[in-house]
Amino acid sequence: MKNTTLCYLEQDGCYLMLHRVKKQQDENAGKWIGVGGKFEEGESPDDCVRREVREETGLSLDAVQFRGIVTFVSDTWGTEYMHLFTSSRFSGTLHPCDEGELAWVPVDRVPELNLWEGDRIFLDLLTKDTPFFSLKLVYRGDALCEAILDGNKIL
Repeated sequence: MKNTTLCYLEQDGCYLMLHRVKKQQDENAGKWIGVGGKFEEGESPDDCVRREVREETGLSLDAVQFRGIVTFVSDTWGTEYMHLFTSSRFSGTLHPCDEGELAWVPVDRVPELNLWEGDRIFLDLLTKDTPFFSLKLVYRGDALCEAILDGNKIL
């Protein structure tokens, strides 16, 4: 089981998206996701998201909003607890990422990208400004077979 963070940086009606096309052995290969990554020893979710955003983008988060916990259960990749954040307050200069290509994508165009099906659920919750939530997503291979939002089965 692993703990990760994922942050969607917002600017001018766009999210900063990462197209995962550079890493070998990447469970997100070919997908578009936000920025973030695995916790290091002793890190809090806030510590991790700030470090990961800085490492992947060159940007420093001035403020973040903790939006939810997403539990991914996969028969291929195991279980992951992802701590989901958004931020519209950051500074610095965007630099290339060694894990993929960064792009500012209009929020209303994000659903057109190659996304995990479960990501579509929590991205919709983010755009609706849903209060803090717990979402469980169960995958068999790349197929989403179950989704539970705040204890209620939605798929």
